[in-house]
Amino acid sequence: MTLPQFTKHYATPERAAGAVRHYRWINEHAKPLQQPALYTVGPDSLTFERIEGRPVRPEDLPRMAELLGHAHGAAWASDLQPASLGIPHHFQDGTTFDDYLGPRQIALRRRHEQGYLPNKAALHAMLGLLEETARGPWAFYKDSNPRNFIITSTGDIVTVDTDDLSLAPLGYDLAKLIATLHLTYGPLTDQAVNGALLAYNAAAGRYGARLGSTDRERLDDFLALHAVLTAPYVGRNGYRYSWPLRSHLRGTP
Repeated sequence: MTLPQFTKHYATPERAAGAVRHYRWINEHAKPLQQPALYTVGPDSLTFERIEGRPVRPEDLPRMAELLGHAHGAAWASDLQPASLGIPHHFQDGTTFDDYLGPRQIALRRRHEQGYLPNKAALHAMLGLLEETARGPWAFYKDSNPRNFIITSTGDIVTVDTDDLSLAPLGYDLAKLIATLHLTYGPLTDQAVNGALLAYNAAAGRYGARLGSTDRERLDDFLALHAVLTAPYVGRNGYRYSWPLRSHLRGTP
């Protein structure tokens, strides 16, 4: 019997190799995340087990928050405990694990050039907020949007798309999930967001007391960053709802 498969193509061999590296790192260090089997690695394509199901919806947020908390805690305990903002972290093959600050500083400056930040004061406010959030302990970011998880008919959560992986503070990728659920389905209630944060902290805290300490203020800081970073995608990829950017631009008119 031929198993159902899905082949993903990449623009360059380097992008394909990076996705394989990320996939294998998650399998080794973030074991709570279940991934589809990887069958074939081609020069610029990867063939996976095909997973049938649906993307994450707002009612899945408590389970997803708990899963991310376990995944981030496990990764910290397994590989990221010695990670530091000023010291490059490396994969087993010696390649560098993308840092938190650099790529996002570039992205925020691009958002200013694109007109999503109204002036240089707004840009400097967001760059300052990014610097303020650059504190350990470190977890990882894998772009936790609703499409990158599949809920199967049996209720399993399968993680897909390992194209992006970088260091990030605890709670940053949870905020990405909350922000993109908002963009996809509309605003979430404070009760839903607070409940997700509680579930995340409880799960992450099982791997170390420091890991369960993300508070709502820090989560809101991450949400502010995601609001700006995801702004160009509103109207695309299922993002039908906008985010009020101006409410997050601290220190600007």
